[in-house]
Amino acid sequence: MRLGQGPDGPVAGRRVAVTGLGAVSCCGIGIEALWEGLCHPDISGERRIPDFDPSVWFGPKEARRLDRFAQVGIAASDLALADAGELSADPARSGVVFGVGVGGFHTFVEQITIFLEKGAKRVSPFFVPMIMGNAAPANVSMRFGWRGPSEALITACASGTHAITNAARLVASGRCDVAIGGGTEAAINDVAIAAFANMTALSTTGESRPFDVRRDGFVMSEGAGALLLEDWDRAVSRGARIYAEVLGGASTSDAHHITAPLPDGSGAVSCMEQALYDAGLEPGDIAHVNAHGTSTPLNDLAESRALIKVFGPSVPPVTSTKGVTGHGLGGAGAIEAVASVLTIERRLIPPTAGLEQLDPEIELDVVSGEARPWEPGPVLSNSFGFGGHNGCLVIVPPTA
Repeated sequence: MRLGQGPDGPVAGRRVAVTGLGAVSCCGIGIEALWEGLCHPDISGERRIPDFDPSVWFGPKEARRLDRFAQVGIAASDLALADAGELSADPARSGVVFGVGVGGFHTFVEQITIFLEKGAKRVSPFFVPMIMGNAAPANVSMRFGWRGPSEALITACASGTHAITNAARLVASGRCDVAIGGGTEAAINDVAIAAFANMTALSTTGESRPFDVRRDGFVMSEGAGALLLEDWDRAVSRGARIYAEVLGGASTSDAHHITAPLPDGSGAVSCMEQALYDAGLEPGDIAHVNAHGTSTPLNDLAESRALIKVFGPSVPPVTSTKGVTGHGLGGAGAIEAVASVLTIERRLIPPTAGLEQLDPEIELDVVSGEARPWEPGPVLSNSFGFGGHNGCLVIVPPTA
């Protein structure tokens, strides 16, 4: 990753290795469940996490004091740390950056209901700590005893991608030797569903169909993803398994509308171009795009136009994992980053579930039907959020 511009050109930071992965999704617990769900899709309707038992991760008291979004974020971080092996990292040089969309929505609705029905004396003293967006990274830091930066990043549906980018920069800059970057969300709730439905953002059929001509909105989901990021030389010296390298990332704003993307996709174009610059790559170097692909009419079309502007007629194979996972809001980009790393490790591009009739206005090579072999090369992962937030991450195969 580039850290800035010096008198002799761009200043490169330390290499950032991905040495651990964690995922808690509607496909199940862990990366194997996620990968199986993506490659052999068999899901429709509501995308809740099956069989998530907080008692596996927390004692009864701790679980009661954590909203579900923090619980699943901590669980994904636990899995990533365990996957990375023995780190022996200096706690003062270990950090956490987590993306969150709306935070403790379940607790918020529950406690407001208690206040209205039972009065002020019955409101939980843990109400505020449970709804805070920073509850996820703060509790991860406390769980591991890591005393480096511990930050929450809130950019709606781009939060997870931005968080991983920022965590990677902590390592690239030398501030941290290891860092967890991730995103989490658990806001499937009658109030949230009503709000998105009244916004006409949700699918009326309950089907997620990215890039399909019949797409009519997203399907809400919950979950979390986490990447354990480590200084490359340190990872090599301890004999760590290196899944991939985070080579670049970027963030831009449409400055256009609170919910709708710029129709011409120019904000997304700028973000992708800056991510490629940060990685020191050209468009032709990219081998695969993990698209934001929410299954909404406006987003999918704008993203396809943006991709064509960046790559011209040779857009690399594109997939949207949201056909399976639905839209996890603040957790989406992190789960998709995990999927992008697994594409590199498993050498397969998962299909876009729900896509049966490609929208004729979307002139992309969208992988559908079954997984396709991945031609080795860099992967670009896109995330775009309400507020016009754009996030792009460049992940590449590990090389000596």
